[in-house]
Amino acid sequence: MPLPSHLLPALVLFLGHLAVNLPAAGSSGWAWVPNHCRSPGQAVCNFVCDCRDCSDEAQCGYHGASPTLGAPFACDFEQDPCGWRDISTSGYSWLRDRAGAALEGPGPHSDHTLGTDLGWYMAVGTHRGKEASTAALRSPTLREAASSCKLRLWYHAASGDVAELRVELIHGAETLTLWQSTGPWGPGWQELAVTTGRIRGDFRVTFSATRNATHRGAVALDDLEFWDCGLPTPQANCPLGHHHCQNKVCVEPQQLCDGEDNCGDLSDENPLTCGRHIATDFETGLGPWNRSEGWSWNHRAGGPERPSWPRRDHSRNSAQGSFLVSVAEPGTPAILSSPEFQASGTSNCSLVFYQYLRGSEAGCLQLFLQTLGPSAPRAPVLLRRRRGELGTAWVRDRVDIQSAHPFQILLAGQTGPGGVVGLDDLILSDHCRPVSEVSTLQPLPPGPRAPAPQPLPPSSRLQDSCKQGHLACGDLCVPPEQLCDFEEQCAGGEDEQACGTTDFESPEAGGWEDASVGRLQWRRVSAQESQGSSAAAAGHFLSLQRAWGQLGAEARVLTPLLGPSGPSCELHLAYYLQSQPREVSCNFERDTCSWYPGHLSDTHWRWVESRGPDHDHTTGQGHFVLLDPTDPLAWGHSAHLLSRPQVPAAPMECLSFWYHLHGPQIGTLRLAMRREGEETHLWSRSGTQGNRWHEAWATLSHQPGSHAQYQLLFEGLRDGYHGTMALDDVAVRPGPCWAPNYCSFEDSDCGFSPGGQGLWRRQANASGHAAWGPPTDHTTETAQGHYMVVDTSPDALPRGQTASLTSKEHRPLAQPACLTFWYHGSLRSPGTLRVYLEERGKHQVLSLSAHGGLAWRLGSVDVQAERAWRGTQPHQGLCQLWLAVPSYCSCSWCCWDLGDGAGCRRGGAAPSRATQRSQPPALTTSFSMRMVSPSRHLSPAIRRPPQTRPRFLIQHLVRP
Repeated sequence: MPLPSHLLPALVLFLGHLAVNLPAAGSSGWAWVPNHCRSPGQAVCNFVCDCRDCSDEAQCGYHGASPTLGAPFACDFEQDPCGWRDISTSGYSWLRDRAGAALEGPGPHSDHTLGTDLGWYMAVGTHRGKEASTAALRSPTLREAASSCKLRLWYHAASGDVAELRVELIHGAETLTLWQSTGPWGPGWQELAVTTGRIRGDFRVTFSATRNATHRGAVALDDLEFWDCGLPTPQANCPLGHHHCQNKVCVEPQQLCDGEDNCGDLSDENPLTCGRHIATDFETGLGPWNRSEGWSWNHRAGGPERPSWPRRDHSRNSAQGSFLVSVAEPGTPAILSSPEFQASGTSNCSLVFYQYLRGSEAGCLQLFLQTLGPSAPRAPVLLRRRRGELGTAWVRDRVDIQSAHPFQILLAGQTGPGGVVGLDDLILSDHCRPVSEVSTLQPLPPGPRAPAPQPLPPSSRLQDSCKQGHLACGDLCVPPEQLCDFEEQCAGGEDEQACGTTDFESPEAGGWEDASVGRLQWRRVSAQESQGSSAAAAGHFLSLQRAWGQLGAEARVLTPLLGPSGPSCELHLAYYLQSQPREVSCNFERDTCSWYPGHLSDTHWRWVESRGPDHDHTTGQGHFVLLDPTDPLAWGHSAHLLSRPQVPAAPMECLSFWYHLHGPQIGTLRLAMRREGEETHLWSRSGTQGNRWHEAWATLSHQPGSHAQYQLLFEGLRDGYHGTMALDDVAVRPGPCWAPNYCSFEDSDCGFSPGGQGLWRRQANASGHAAWGPPTDHTTETAQGHYMVVDTSPDALPRGQTASLTSKEHRPLAQPACLTFWYHGSLRSPGTLRVYLEERGKHQVLSLSAHGGLAWRLGSVDVQAERAWRGTQPHQGLCQLWLAVPSYCSCSWCCWDLGDGAGCRRGGAAPSRATQRSQPPALTTSFSMRMVSPSRHLSPAIRRPPQTRPRFLIQHLVRP
């Protein structure tokens, strides 16, 4: 089944200075308007960025959203209170605070955003008065919330610190309680998510904390987010099959006549469109429906005496509205029956309904089809079942019925102690045609675990003597806390059945139940159903399917309550991911593209937003992927970030990326390629690389003409818990990677290849016993530093022979450049240094008589835009090469920018480590050869064929 259009990516067109966002139908968020905004009364604080800079959504209880489509409007209180203000009338009041301002106290020791004592949040301090007090924090005036609007926040209230927490919405003269709790609350930051429902016009949100004389009253609030609150934006044209509202908004066809204002002007629910539907909102009665004992027609919302009951109805989103509610116990469900309908024929009779389940895991609502007539099956057929907790929201569902016999629809509700089941807005489509003669109803359906009447097993005869909620097996009554606790109490193991272990072949699916409230759901399907009726497939599994819910897109499936478990408890499962091919290239601003975290460890790469000092590479304020083994605390030593399988675009491809390794126990970042069951190592870095971003490259080699898919793998291997790894701006292009423009040889040979007999090698003199070569390198000036070296003794290299060192191909240059390098020659065999540029042919550009001695010496040569070079090294050492590409450069006068400082000097070479001791050691890190600001100086018009791209070579010619 195709996924909903709201999950498809938006199309963004850029036309000169005008940017037009074309989201999928029914979506909301960005509506960029060229050069002007609507009047403030219409545009301010309505969860839609009507201005290009989103200035109309600043200080609205949140900051203007980022340009990412679908991102929430959020406030983390790091800069200011985002427009929230304290309206308390006593000394017990809210203020912006942080943990570092108080050395001790009952409040949080870190904020939720940064997880440090330097982060900010809103807090109510300890109040020492003896009177009952309420501290209230109120949002600015907000406007026009969509039906899907959700407020998500994090709060901190340790048990005993406060008597009550409450979230309220003030709309006109009515105050709606969205959430209320008297605890107990767990330690640390707790997440809360509440839905507002459709709000027309202005409204405000209040978060309040109440204390009495026995409670200290320390409460904190952080990271408020408004999700999916903006109304859809008008569109000139709608996708095929969509409905164009009177206000030019587009909605999907199934959103018509569903009891919700999806257009924003109610034109999708007007009588002209929905006049033939049979809608029951319970405001004036039950309509055509009949109820048995157990269902109550409720005229007012729940209160403190009924904490689980709905605080508002769905039809009016008001505490004054009416709905149907049941507290029927298991085994005696409350039944709501429809009138008798004619056979539907080839058309579907559709029922849209809104359900509410809260307060008990035993809560259950089932929908049955009861066919009527002499030849019809007598047993009712289960079409839909919803069990467990759905939170404080009314959740939409829809059932399509096609029957060759007259039929009735039966809704059966039941719940456990303290729970409630609610119904509102039952809407029958125009293809549901009632008949005048109503047949005698068949026997009512059984309890929630049986879809049809079945003979009771002998063990169930004991059920009457067992307490409610207990399981009868043999002579035992197993209490609820011993069900699904991984220990069999019953001889036949009945108490451990339907406890999560399953192959999904049984219809009970091991007790797994879909708990989705949005547009996606988990459903048990057959392999044949998934592959098509003609496929020869067998077996069943859980599959992600489209759903009728209206609250978000997340799909959730839950087991029954399990445990307790031991520390070695593991969950094993098989999963399959299938999606449209997506690119490896990704800046992680919108999402993670084709990349996803591996699940073989509890350490995971996470997609995060720039916060505080942790900034991304793309914009400094965007997103990247982060590996932090302390968030949450992980036991695994490695974490995988994998790409989707890719088909090679060329025999050779270049992968570039930016990485960040920082911390004393950071470990190793590794890149590998998987293909046909084999894994090839491509690149790695170990240890801290400084608190900054570095670029790296790796060439992906494929068999010519091969279409075998490959997969890329970034693996983070930690040495401890002190340090983080990050990745950003991954890109793949056809062709091999260019040679790097700075190389210290500390980590690799940078792609240089030795010619002739392959005498060049990379070495360090850490042991002090190197057969030849200088005692220290130039980069680090230590024996641990690396350099390239060749033995030019007559035994190793006869007279007249050469030992060459050739670079990989370098990027074409649009400006003259200066190549510099440091070389070291022996005292007895100084030789001659020759540097060549190779482009179609080889051209000598430098010839120097080598100077022997104990010091590293600097060499330099101008590289013209249309040339490459090849050089000759006279003796034992070569260390550090730079290719500076500034706005203007020659080896007699050069202006450079190495990222850590800029300037001009005579002599051409960018500053060495020795002349930059007071600056950050840009050239002493393990980052090898880098281009200086290439995006500013390389012309995109230069596109020479591969055979003319420059290649650099250093050649050693001994005693001609």
